[in-house]
Amino acid sequence: MRELDVARITEAVAMLAVEACTYLGDDLVAFFEKAAEREESETGKDILAQLLENVRLARDTNMPLCQDTGLAVVFLEIGQDVHLVGGDLEAAVNEGVRKGYGEGYLRKSAVADPIGERVNTGDNTPAMLHMKIVPGDKVRVIVAPKGGGAENMSALKMMPPSAGAKGIEDFVVETVSKAGPNPCPPTVVGVGIGGNFDTSALLAKKALLRKPVGSPHADPVYADMEKRILERINKLGIGPMGLGGRTTSLAVHIVEHPCHIASFPVAVNINCHSHRIVEIDF
Repeated sequence: MRELDVARITEAVAMLAVEACTYLGDDLVAFFEKAAEREESETGKDILAQLLENVRLARDTNMPLCQDTGLAVVFLEIGQDVHLVGGDLEAAVNEGVRKGYGEGYLRKSAVADPIGERVNTGDNTPAMLHMKIVPGDKVRVIVAPKGGGAENMSALKMMPPSAGAKGIEDFVVETVSKAGPNPCPPTVVGVGIGGNFDTSALLAKKALLRKPVGSPHADPVYADMEKRILERINKLGIGPMGLGGRTTSLAVHIVEHPCHIASFPVAVNINCHSHRIVEIDF
């Protein structure tokens, strides 16, 4: 049994929060570059060039990629052979958010009471925390800040099983079409299929974690579905930042799960062009 002080998780969350908001992954940069080469809209080309310049400036100046540094979405994968010591785990994660968003001068966007006075918590806590026990003695920390514009465009639908693959594809494309410019395209689209009402939404968010961005599903049936959906989305003409073009989304990622014989839940979670997901293992 390996002992691990939760203070290490606090430090990891704090570090990753700042890194995620200021450094866009090389896989996304490569996508922008390829998209700019094939984009037919001159306005779209110009916007993609500006997004690449924004990435460079954020890296060089250690400034956020976007003013909306999001709610702190944190995934923990904890090895079953790890004994956590030194305090409460959830409190340690929230302290990491508090530290990272404070010392990194990142915008705090969490409000305490959704329907009351909506007073800002002042430190971007609490984290949106998802934990999973896995084999081994390691801990993986994933931080994925999620801005309001993209999150607000997400959707979930409980469909009849008879809807089939076409029903899924139509729903995803319709969701992106209705979103229009609001999620700051080009986007990454996460799709959760199966489970139940709550599981499908989490599956869609987990779908956004796939690396590298644009890598196909391991099952060729779902990989083909991802490809078909992406092609349909990019024919919508929404384009970069919603100003027209063929680059509305960079990738569609699907995660599936067994479900009830009478159910067919499908969820869509959209991420903006600042697809901010970073992780560390220790």
